[in-house]
Amino acid sequence: MTLRDDYDFNDEELLRYSRQIMLPAFDIVGQSRLASSRVLIIGLGGLGSPIALYLAAAGVGTLHLADFDEVELSNLQRQVAHTMEDLGSKKVVSAQRAVAQINPKVNVIVQAERLDGVALLDAVSEADVVIDATDNFSTRFAINQACVKHKTPLVSGAAIRMEGQVSVFDSRTQDAPCYQCLYSDISEEQLTCSEAGVMAPLVGIIGSVQAMEAVKVISGIGQPLAGKLLILDAMTMEWRTMKLKKDPQCKTCS
Repeated sequence: MTLRDDYDFNDEELLRYSRQIMLPAFDIVGQSRLASSRVLIIGLGGLGSPIALYLAAAGVGTLHLADFDEVELSNLQRQVAHTMEDLGSKKVVSAQRAVAQINPKVNVIVQAERLDGVALLDAVSEADVVIDATDNFSTRFAINQACVKHKTPLVSGAAIRMEGQVSVFDSRTQDAPCYQCLYSDISEEQLTCSEAGVMAPLVGIIGSVQAMEAVKVISGIGQPLAGKLLILDAMTMEWRTMKLKKDPQCKTCS
């Protein structure tokens, strides 16, 4: 999609987004870019739920939601896009309903399947920003490879126990690191929240930061977390920022 600076908003939309439009750095140009953008969210669980809801509320034009899983009772502790009425439903369908309740103007595309291979490449190629809200390294590496191939900005987040992290990987910049640069020496096996646990508000915090970073990348405001890793220790509520460098030996981007 081509981001527009002059989207034609009606009076209702101008009122809905007025609190954002009045921000000098954002203005009508930023809102126009959101309205003409397409964001791919992979994973509609603890992280993907707040991401989808906040991006819908903020006015992203098209949300492409991809997740193969169904809503279970244990999900409701943290996956705020889903309710008791959604038990047994596909998460993308449940999230689509939740988005429509917040902002029916958002165009929602649902893909209730595991994105891989050609399907993943096609979905990434059509997006302005990709948000990784998954919980395993093999999927994250595949998403990263697709984003590097198509030079699509990637907003990555993770949360487990009482710890979380967020980063932006933008391969449109020549010397930018990719996700593989960060985890070049790690195996593809890791603990998930079902094995190690996770505190409910933590995924809301990390997911909200991911949504904010996506808005910044699309609108062009501020300084996204490109080349940086933001880390949260929720036990002490302390944030740390680490600088990331491109790995010259990276098998994905070098």
